[in-house]
Amino acid sequence: MPIYEYQCGECQHKFDALQKLSDAPLSDCPACSKPALNKLVSAAGFRLSGAGWYETDFKSSGQKNLAQGESGSSAPACSGNPGACAPCGTA
Repeated sequence: MPIYEYQCGECQHKFDALQKLSDAPLSDCPACSKPALNKLVSAAGFRLSGAGWYETDFKSSGQKNLAQGESGSSAPACSGNPGACAPCGTA
């Protein structure tokens, strides 16, 4: 179940609520009891990034870690020079 962040428009009370995806948004503030709650947009609590997360997930025992480098890789390495790296968008 996701955790949603709410803030009251009247008293500015801010809190988190654990709700199902199918639950209706909360409307009444627990601090002032007025129907002035707004659901806030907040960042995700995790990010799947880097070389380590794939190492233990979905991998057969015979596969190599591609992040450590593989001679047959088709993606060029980033040189770090502005205008020289199309794959990572630093052009």
